[in-house]
Amino acid sequence: MKRNFLLLFFLSVLLQINIYSQQSAAPERIILNLTENPSREIAVTWRTEQQFTNSEIQFAQSTSWIEFKNNVIKVPAIEENFMTDDGKAVYHYSAILKNLQPKTNYLYRVGHDSIWSEWNQFTTASNENIPFKFLFIGDPQNDIKEHCSRVFRQAYKTAPDAALLLFTGDLVTNTSDILWSEFFDAGGFIFRTIPSILTPGNHEHKLVKVDGKFQRSKILDPSWNVHFTLPENGPKEFKESSYYVDYQGVRFIILNSHYNVKEQAVWVEKVLQNNSNKWTVAAFHVPIYSMGSGRDSKVTREPLMPLFDKYGVDLVLTGHDHAYGRSKKIYGGKVVPDSSKGTVYVVSVSGPKMYALNPLYKDLMAKTAANVSLFQVIYVEKNQLKYQSFTADGNLFDTFFLTK
Repeated sequence: MKRNFLLLFFLSVLLQINIYSQQSAAPERIILNLTENPSREIAVTWRTEQQFTNSEIQFAQSTSWIEFKNNVIKVPAIEENFMTDDGKAVYHYSAILKNLQPKTNYLYRVGHDSIWSEWNQFTTASNENIPFKFLFIGDPQNDIKEHCSRVFRQAYKTAPDAALLLFTGDLVTNTSDILWSEFFDAGGFIFRTIPSILTPGNHEHKLVKVDGKFQRSKILDPSWNVHFTLPENGPKEFKESSYYVDYQGVRFIILNSHYNVKEQAVWVEKVLQNNSNKWTVAAFHVPIYSMGSGRDSKVTREPLMPLFDKYGVDLVLTGHDHAYGRSKKIYGGKVVPDSSKGTVYVVSVSGPKMYALNPLYKDLMAKTAANVSLFQVIYVEKNQLKYQSFTADGNLFDTFFLTK
């Protein structure tokens, strides 16, 4: 009897060891990112806790059954070794799937040997300017697993056919590995099926000690670049943190607003000068008009707002201030009629951290709020842009239209 008990005990231990080994070998933190050619390419990034030199992506056009497996294409992954803040060695992988067909469903999985992710499905952009919608999410930052998970999931439930996700920084409150884990857990399968474009916030930059005090440096934390594979068509100094993407008639201009915004403005003007898209959306972290009490974001307003006026940027999406503010249409710092040339500026927040409202620009605002977690669904059609903001529990909070 005693021998049987010991045998069962050792078998149980071996089974647990095997399960743990497979879990640590399994691909995790899988995310899709748009490239600068979203109708023909898509980027995939993931990581494992063990090193595998033969990691790859397998993909094929989607079918209604499993016959797609007869036409799988294999793409070797680029591997990056990374040391987390708690001293653990992990391994990140990335690859760009190329020569895809526009407006087509594809299946993919990532892995190595006999250990693979599930098959995930995505849809490439059209090469025509057909209508689409996207989700805009500001500042998760704090208590991501506890509180932001429901916001992400309600956003998906509200717009499951969204073509892309747009985050405007402060995804995490610091770049510790455990918080990145919370971010990817909150996104779950959504990140694996809807591609994202993201801008870093101040909290994605390294902390350095100056005169005995910690402050955010100009250096983007390396955890940003290993977790995401983003376009590199921006200024060299801002690799994968300032770039642009053209998507079905919209030019998305993504900026790193943490430093050297004046220098980036030179690049922004070139991107705006050579823009044949119907609509232009700019996204970055630090807002043009601050909604947080005691703040005033001249660092972005002074170099960027004249360019937005000059080249007719339609919508500017930001975060940072942990409150909500949606401006009226503004040109030259003044409210203008809806039929006039001008820009709408938005500050939004999805996480639980909140600031008191700043009354400084209340006359320019169409709607403001504090202590409300939000996400936005934005519909783009040929001649109309429809904006809707929803609360974490799915209620419509704010809406407006732009027509041209």
